[in-house]
Amino acid sequence: MGDQDKSFKKFVTQNAIYIVLVMLIIVIAIIDPRFLSFTCFKDILIQSSTKVIIALGISLILITGGTDLSAGRVVGLSAVLSASMLQTADYGRRFFPNMPQLPLWLPILIAILAGLLFGLINGVIISKLNVPPFIATLGTQVIVLGANSIYFNLPPNSSQPIGGLRKDFTNLGSGGIFSIHYILIIAIIVSIIMWIVFNKTRLGKNTFAIGGNREAARVSGINVERTLIAVYAIAGALYGLAGVLEAARTGGATNNYGTMYELDAIAACVVGGVSTSGGIGSVPGVLVGVLIFGVINYGLTFIGVNPYWQQIIKGMIIISAVAFDIRKYISKK
Repeated sequence: MGDQDKSFKKFVTQNAIYIVLVMLIIVIAIIDPRFLSFTCFKDILIQSSTKVIIALGISLILITGGTDLSAGRVVGLSAVLSASMLQTADYGRRFFPNMPQLPLWLPILIAILAGLLFGLINGVIISKLNVPPFIATLGTQVIVLGANSIYFNLPPNSSQPIGGLRKDFTNLGSGGIFSIHYILIIAIIVSIIMWIVFNKTRLGKNTFAIGGNREAARVSGINVERTLIAVYAIAGALYGLAGVLEAARTGGATNNYGTMYELDAIAACVVGGVSTSGGIGSVPGVLVGVLIFGVINYGLTFIGVNPYWQQIIKGMIIISAVAFDIRKYISKK
């Protein structure tokens, strides 16, 4: 009987996040069985797609023992950049009235490179100037917001919401093939690529080594500075891609896009088993963490739970996940 208890506890410990997700779905479905419809699950997956991409970028940083508070603002900057260059020619309030119609890929590439650039800046500040990640990315967050607001306020736009986006652009967020949305396909492809980075590349192994013990990683010959710069740059590029897809999904952009996205992404990572101490994390865990918050946001709204109570529930889940993570860390030691 004792062995069975130990096996049960081990199973619960190893699969706690999946158990929580299933229980959430069951509870909401009991209250309103319509929640189990294909439409609801499709909506949750679509709404979670950009957040998955952001969370995967942040998870790579958390695994090194760092953090990134600038992610949401980089998402907003990328959304505004791509949207401002992909408006229809006949739209009355074009951001650039005299700009010719650009090929779709060019503004998207510019927006992703902008995200990569700010990620690169974060990496250099943290690795070369030894500024703590919290402070470095907090500073970058403010800088990106300021830069985005200046750009957004340029005449003739003058801080007006950017609309009138081209169909080929919004199709990325609302279109699909065989009933599968492009935005979901992109999120799946990014997830597969990041799984390969985590598990099959030297960068991934070095990232985990740095998070486990930075000095030991340095002594073993890992170039810690170069790895950190690469990690933050990759994360920045992912934020840029997420910003582009968010603009395409919603059909517009403002300089307030991405507000608090970094906190939601960090919370999803923590709930998904990415250790706040560094060195531990997985792509499947991050995906389930994002889905849990997707189910919470969509499901609780679906059954009419007050949004303020939703925040309380999310906060309790975050605290429980961190406490659980710390208990596992202590028990291993």
